[in-house]
Amino acid sequence: MSLPILVVDDSFTVRMGLAEMLEAAGLSVTACATGAEARAALADGQFSLAILDVLLPDADGIELLKEIRGTASAAETAVMLLSTEAEVRDRVRGLRTGADEYIGKPYDPNHVVARALELAGRLAPSAPTTETVLLIDDSATFREALKATLEEAGYHVAAAASGEEGLGLAAFVRPAAVVVDGVLPGIDGPTVIRRIRFDAALRRVPCLLLTASEEEDAELRALEAGADAFVRKDHDTAVILAKFKAMLRSAGAQAGGEIAQSLLGPKKILAVEGSESHLERTAAAVRACGYDVALARSGEEALELLAVQPVDCILLDARMPGIGGLETCRRLKDIPVMRETPVIMLGDAGDADSLLEALGAGADDFISKASEVEVLQARVAAQLRRKLFEEESRLHRAQQLQRELEAAETRAAKEIAEVRAALVEELEMKNKELDSFAYSVAHDLRAPLRSIDGFSQALLEDYTEKLDDQGRQYLGYVRESAQQMAELIDNLLSLSRITRSEVQRESIDLGALARKIGSRLEQRDPDRKVALVVADGLTAQADGHLMTIVFENLLGNAWKFTRDRAEARVEVGAATSEGQTAFFVRDNGAGFDMAYSSKLFGVFQRLHSAKEFEGTGIGLATVQRVIRRHGGRIWAEGEVDRGAAFFFTLPNGAGGPGALAHG
Repeated sequence: MSLPILVVDDSFTVRMGLAEMLEAAGLSVTACATGAEARAALADGQFSLAILDVLLPDADGIELLKEIRGTASAAETAVMLLSTEAEVRDRVRGLRTGADEYIGKPYDPNHVVARALELAGRLAPSAPTTETVLLIDDSATFREALKATLEEAGYHVAAAASGEEGLGLAAFVRPAAVVVDGVLPGIDGPTVIRRIRFDAALRRVPCLLLTASEEEDAELRALEAGADAFVRKDHDTAVILAKFKAMLRSAGAQAGGEIAQSLLGPKKILAVEGSESHLERTAAAVRACGYDVALARSGEEALELLAVQPVDCILLDARMPGIGGLETCRRLKDIPVMRETPVIMLGDAGDADSLLEALGAGADDFISKASEVEVLQARVAAQLRRKLFEEESRLHRAQQLQRELEAAETRAAKEIAEVRAALVEELEMKNKELDSFAYSVAHDLRAPLRSIDGFSQALLEDYTEKLDDQGRQYLGYVRESAQQMAELIDNLLSLSRITRSEVQRESIDLGALARKIGSRLEQRDPDRKVALVVADGLTAQADGHLMTIVFENLLGNAWKFTRDRAEARVEVGAATSEGQTAFFVRDNGAGFDMAYSSKLFGVFQRLHSAKEFEGTGIGLATVQRVIRRHGGRIWAEGEVDRGAAFFFTLPNGAGGPGALAHG
């Protein structure tokens, strides 16, 4: 489930006690007594968690922590520090150095193990794929036998030997189910179940109560405690397993618990008092409830500690040297992240003035130091419960708001989709109408143009002797204009056909296509010498007819715009652009100013005058439409008098390097 745990403590009792409890929880442990042993263990392997005593015979635990954080192989290891509360500066120094947790001695071993499980699980390669069952039984023999049976059935089992230990594990493991013995040392099984039922995060976890009692009302007492099922311990483990599975089916259990904070998890309480005797009394009172206690002896120490470690509740002496309890409380409540942390003020007197003074400083409650220990314990539990309920309420409101926002977004998204669909449909219809109109108009214009050109030619042929030179020149202008108009109409018809035609994809050798078109251009203009260089391996999935139109236009333009070059050169190849293959046609001709590149692909848009270079201004618009029909894109790069390059992509296309000189 995770990497091993390293325990470093010079006390044999502490070291072996933690190792035994961690191993009982299913973790692998390496125990060391000195800093030297710890360094050797860290050099030999990796650990998910290191539990370090701050005071070692040959090392400082915090310095060892610093070494761990500075070593690449161990930098991500979680670290828990254990130490006495004599010096707040040790706790602050440890947390600032990078400790994930700092627990003061004396500590609750169950809390240490539960926190270790949480920290070790943080770095686990993956979470268990099976449901986790919490098994609580003080009989090691029975516990191990039932654990083996559950694991054989595919469950992951976390085991505990007492009710206290089990509740600590439950807060962090968030089990899918609990199996608990009715009779336990300390807290008994029914009490464990009642505590679980009162917990926000665990109340729905199904619980099976085990009992050795033969009394007739034993099952009734179990159900009254909140158990979902009841089974006798003297039954065979197979019978217990069957009862357990039936309980899960009945409860509809799912792995894990609700997304809520658990009240059972050990809370961290900060006790701040100037009197050492009062501080120890307060610490003992809250430790008796299973809370983790951090100690500070002044307001200054408390503020320094809270800057590096959050707590769940603060017990604050009203009268202390230095800034004092009232001023400390005011400063805490001025910090946004601390405003929701409960503060209980401890005063020498229980009169109304002291209470008003404490509440005026921002305290959530006030207790006289002379109050019974039970009163202090009850007030702390009440404040923690209030904080939990407020957090649950905020979470509920946030979830409700999120649901409302998601619902609103879903309604808006549906409306947008409907509007978009309607607009797309209307746009497609308009485009078809425009294409049809353009085709019809262009087709109908060709007949009168042929008549104009034909009759003009007849006049020149049959009546040439009756016309003077100026008349013949005028008729020549008429014919030239008619022919230009006919070419323009042909180009418009071609553009319209491209829009209307279906794209028929097939594997095409674009290099061979480019060479074929280059040969035609050479034959058409035999007096020109143009070096055409075409790369090998230019293949693509595309429409052969449409790609012929693309290369006729791009190569035709390259041929045209290089006619003033003594050594004209045109290159066809492929390059990688944004992870895609982009084909290109590059020339060393007249080029263009990139400031006007946006006009290149517009219909009738020209960057050169008709006197410089002939053309209709439709060719590149046609090329762009072909590339878009293929799902690709086209762009150009150029510089005045230094040539131009046109790039285009074809989805599912591929290109390769290599070049072959031709022509």
